[in-house]
Amino acid sequence: MKYRFLFFIYFVLSTLATAQSDSLPHVLLLGVAQDGGYPHIGCKRPCCEAAWAHPANRQNVVSLALVSPAERKWWLFEATPDINAQLRLFATLTNGQYNFLPDGIFLTHAHIGHYTGLMELGREALNASKVPVYALPKMKVFLETNGPWSQLVALQNIAIQPLTADSVFRCSDAIHVQPFLVPHRDEYSETAGFRIGTPAKKYLFIPDIDKWTKYEKNIIEEVSAVDIAFLDATFYAANELPFRNIAEVPHPFVSETMTLFGQETLSERRKVCFIHFNHTNPLMWDPTVRADVEAKGFSVAVQGSKW
Repeated sequence: MKYRFLFFIYFVLSTLATAQSDSLPHVLLLGVAQDGGYPHIGCKRPCCEAAWAHPANRQNVVSLALVSPAERKWWLFEATPDINAQLRLFATLTNGQYNFLPDGIFLTHAHIGHYTGLMELGREALNASKVPVYALPKMKVFLETNGPWSQLVALQNIAIQPLTADSVFRCSDAIHVQPFLVPHRDEYSETAGFRIGTPAKKYLFIPDIDKWTKYEKNIIEEVSAVDIAFLDATFYAANELPFRNIAEVPHPFVSETMTLFGQETLSERRKVCFIHFNHTNPLMWDPTVRADVEAKGFSVAVQGSKW
């Protein structure tokens, strides 16, 4: 009888802890791949073979869902070419408890993997109404003055909301987002990273950046100020693109980031969650490399995971 009572107490406490955890704001990863997705267009090399042969191995382009259960609201970070599948994935992960469309979409920049999913909101597809899209000044002008994106604005499929770098935007009473500039190939717009603040955790989101040495801030200090940092891991090492000039697509290699954080404590290294994998990056398809990175104290993004 005594053990039954203790088990009952344990069950109640566990249930309460789970319920409390489920009610706190959190992030769901809806995609982890670089702009071209996984498998990559035209790739017949071993890195993509398994994904072509087995659809379950395929991965969406990088995207986050920021969820506030108490307010029954959620926000999408990036409008990727996989937005159709990602909206469905979000509904599945949350058991359909939220609106199908987010309460807003935050964009980092005008490279194909980060904004072109907006086309699915147009009249040829969903014909959405006034979906808030948050963008920095150059990104805002780009969308407003270039077709087909300008048509989304004219038909009020989207409603662009201006952001200012380093200013705090309040999504709700519980959640705020702060965009900031990062150095990247800014052909059409500036590039943003985001700091996300919730009562439960603080997040850093930098899916694209040229190199940490070009960043005006100290990335180690930036990571120390948050609980989780989703950082650019496009390429693992410099030898990854023998068929292209890798200097044309600069990113911090995973190997460089691990060296940079190598002397930090385990708790600080664990905050670094690598994301935005090119199809050539073995973190996408080689479990031994993933295990090695995790053994060194770092985290590796998994599609569908909760943070």
